[in-house]
Amino acid sequence: MDKQEIYSYLNEKNIWHEITEHKAVYNMADLADVEIPYLEGDAKNIFIRDDKKKNFYLITVKGDKRVDLKTFRTVYETRPLSFVSENDMVKMIGLHSGSVTPLGILNDEERKIKVYIDKCLLDGQGIIGVHPNDNTATVWLKTNDLIEIIKEHGNEVYLMENM
Repeated sequence: MDKQEIYSYLNEKNIWHEITEHKAVYNMADLADVEIPYLEGDAKNIFIRDDKKKNFYLITVKGDKRVDLKTFRTVYETRPLSFVSENDMVKMIGLHSGSVTPLGILNDEERKIKVYIDKCLLDGQGIIGVHPNDNTATVWLKTNDLIEIIKEHGNEVYLMENM
């Protein structure tokens, strides 16, 4: 799914969302110049795999947090972890570095990727901002709706605490 297909999907499913169009952002520093409506829902993503390329994980946390992969590995009892290559990222979810998003899971035809979402993104209004498979926009939606979208697609979703 590309950006327009994501928008159509959300409309067809009647899922509340707002869209913020902006310049291409590749990391959290690039987002500093963008006026965003829901600061508490600002999120970032990392796409990792184990050393055997058997298990893939998309981790989504608040934008100001860091993910400690050693802690993640210990807590979730994984094999050694590293970032997914650009080539594998394109093959699996059709996205490039800087555009990774939980909505990219809708392109995971094999449903191999496990999604881990920072539990604190349910706090307050429970709104999360993610790319619509394109880093020139942010889609704001309810975190619970995002979780349901991913589950409905057939991927596993886990809530993380203190990661």
